Amino acid sequence: MPVRQKKKWVGFLLALAAAGAAAAGAQYAWKQRPQAAPSIDIPVTRVRRGAVTFTVSARGFLQGGNSHMLAAPMTGSQQLVLTDLRRPGELVEKGDVVAQFDTTDEQFRLREAEADLAEAELQVAQAQHEMEAREEELNHELIRARTDVTLAELEVRRNPLIAALAAKQNLLTLEDARRRLSKLEQDYPARRAAAKASIAIQDAARKKAQVQRDVARRNIEMMTLKAPAAGYVNVERNTQSNFFFPGMQFPLFLVGDQVRAGMNVAQIPDLKSWEITAKIAEQDRGHLAIGQPIEVTVIALPGKTWRAKIKDLGGTTGPAWNRSFECKMSLDEGSPDLRPGMSTRMLVTTQTIPQALYLPAQALFESDGKHYVYQRGAAGFVRKTVSLVRRSESQAVIEGLREGETVALANPEERGAGRKDEPKTATKAMGK
Repeated sequence: MPVRQKKKWVGFLLALAAAGAAAAGAQYAWKQRPQAAPSIDIPVTRVRRGAVTFTVSARGFLQGGNSHMLAAPMTGSQQLVLTDLRRPGELVEKGDVVAQFDTTDEQFRLREAEADLAEAELQVAQAQHEMEAREEELNHELIRARTDVTLAELEVRRNPLIAALAAKQNLLTLEDARRRLSKLEQDYPARRAAAKASIAIQDAARKKAQVQRDVARRNIEMMTLKAPAAGYVNVERNTQSNFFFPGMQFPLFLVGDQVRAGMNVAQIPDLKSWEITAKIAEQDRGHLAIGQPIEVTVIALPGKTWRAKIKDLGGTTGPAWNRSFECKMSLDEGSPDLRPGMSTRMLVTTQTIPQALYLPAQALFESDGKHYVYQRGAAGFVRKTVSLVRRSESQAVIEGLREGETVALANPEERGAGRKDEPKTATKAMGK
């Protein structure tokens, strides 16, 4: 092939390669341009400006703030049987019987203790009489021994006048009398102490029987639970069960139920002091503080609102996907219509941001720690990064958009391409 023709072919191939490179560059630049998602069937909303109020709401239940708890007494028995119990909600006065336990065993112990006490008192009296008789006998022996010593001394004075053998006999008699007197005087304290010890032993048995009687009487008295103040009865639930499953509802105590010592059987709520206990999501803890005012409504009493204040914030508990903490609130004023266990709704205003740009929380999306929206433009929806100021379950305060701009309420990329692995909305991210 001629050299001229070869040069033409080389030039043609170079031009073809340059055209291919230019086409590839144009295609790459086309792919890197901002993609506009299709806008078919996409719900939209507008960015608004105004005051945004953030609130925390939760459901709770009422309970007496200074309730008087009535518990099964510590009587030494493992199980106590209820023989009488007031109905839930029944009004009682101070001193009225609320619950009664079976006292059969304690009555038997009381009778035994009283019998033992009577026998012990007789034993003490007998020991005292025996001691008095023994003491009289010892005194008589001492008097007799002293008399024998005196008579022997008188006989010894006659020794110079009588025979030597008789004088020797008198001396021996005196020595023996003195020895017996000395022994009696030495033994007297020990014998008296022994008699007193016998009385002390019997008296200890009497005191033991007396203590057993007093304990039995006290146990019988404690097994009658009386109202410490006027109010109404709130019967507790019987949590004694050999099995349990999540969501199980324990029944209220009934007559005939067995109760362990120390278990609460009923309570008398204080009608002047009420508390509300509620479970609140963990993310709202930073917006609450002790003493913060709260509005409370009772589901069973519609149309009424009570004022309350936060009394205590408990520890956070629950699984990782549903962490919550216990919040206790105290009502400023009670009402005769309130009852323990009533369901309540609480609402607390945590912050108000004036002149804020806000949009529905479902219009805000999150990916890799960044927040963005899908802004509608001439060619469709375009992703735009924004700054999140604060959000709640329904609203999000943002920066980076202008008032009146239109954004999508759903991911247009998922709607257009059927993709399921796109970033989720901010509300769903909160759930994570």
